[in-house]
Amino acid sequence: MRRFAAFAATLVALSACSTSDTTGPGGLVPPSNLTYRLIPSGDPDVPQGIRLTWDPSDDGRIANYVVYSRASSSDTWGRRAETTSPSFDDQGVPDAEYYVTAESADGVESDGTNVVVVDEGNRLPAPSGLASVSLDQAIQLSWSSDARTARPELFDYYRVYSTPYDLDRDVCEDGWVLEGTTVSEDFIASGLPNGAPRCFAVSTVSRDGHESDWTTPRADTPRYDARNVLLWDAQTDLTASGFAFELPATGELGAVVSGSRGDIDFRVDRASDGSLWMTPVRPGTSVALYGSIAVEDLTSIDWAPLNGYSTGAIEAVPGYGYVYEMQHTDGLHYGAVRVTAVGADYVILDWAYQTDPGNPELSVRR
Repeated sequence: MRRFAAFAATLVALSACSTSDTTGPGGLVPPSNLTYRLIPSGDPDVPQGIRLTWDPSDDGRIANYVVYSRASSSDTWGRRAETTSPSFDDQGVPDAEYYVTAESADGVESDGTNVVVVDEGNRLPAPSGLASVSLDQAIQLSWSSDARTARPELFDYYRVYSTPYDLDRDVCEDGWVLEGTTVSEDFIASGLPNGAPRCFAVSTVSRDGHESDWTTPRADTPRYDARNVLLWDAQTDLTASGFAFELPATGELGAVVSGSRGDIDFRVDRASDGSLWMTPVRPGTSVALYGSIAVEDLTSIDWAPLNGYSTGAIEAVPGYGYVYEMQHTDGLHYGAVRVTAVGADYVILDWAYQTDPGNPELSVRR
């Protein structure tokens, strides 16, 4: 059990008790206003250390400061360290209580500062409701504000962590790293490789450095996307009517090419009534309408549906989303399309593509 855990519930963050009976009479002007801040490590039970800071004394006889600590309120004070600066970093699991004196060159000490007590009661709860949205080389994370609003006077910031995710075994692998910190309930983890699944988790940090437990990890996978891609119908301009999420021969993504090619995923065709349709072309490619109503944005297209795919043409309707299932040599791949505009002879769309084979994540917002 941590040294400060047994009594944390009964102690307060700052104690007004005197320490003068543990120091020499000295007559030196003591330092004042001792405060502490834990240094989070990612493990709420084992902080990286504690940082003590105080207001220095203006007594010219002072040669250094002496830090005292003890593991519990019933233990004897021990001389922990000496320093010439008005701060001290104690590495590892901290003691329970600290105070500081000033010391002259001949070893005479002042009275002590106030005693600070490492109060585990200041630990905030973990955030809840962690959600994510897949982006191009990034993941947007968001969560509830309940951890901050539980005790807003104690809240300081959030820490965001990530690690690789094994999609086949449905486990977060070892190797958690700190992605960054934020004071708001959202965060964009950027610079991530597309098609590489990762787990994410968030913790809350109080003003005195206590870190909460982590959220339940959330898995997501960055994917390629692009906005406002123009495709002409094949009857108007065959050379710019075809689209491939990925060209198998070259690996090119989001290619607008001739609708006469056999290696494209779909072609835009105009029907006799003037409506425009997206026709699957390459063997192994099929399409499904994403829901029965328009979607707000490309990122609103969630997991690829399990069924409902067809190799027949589907009408391009502004605001609606579509999911393509494509059989490649390395397995199934999924792509998403949101039609933003339909003209008399063209379609403008946004698209996203998941390069991780078998991964149905296009934009995860469950």
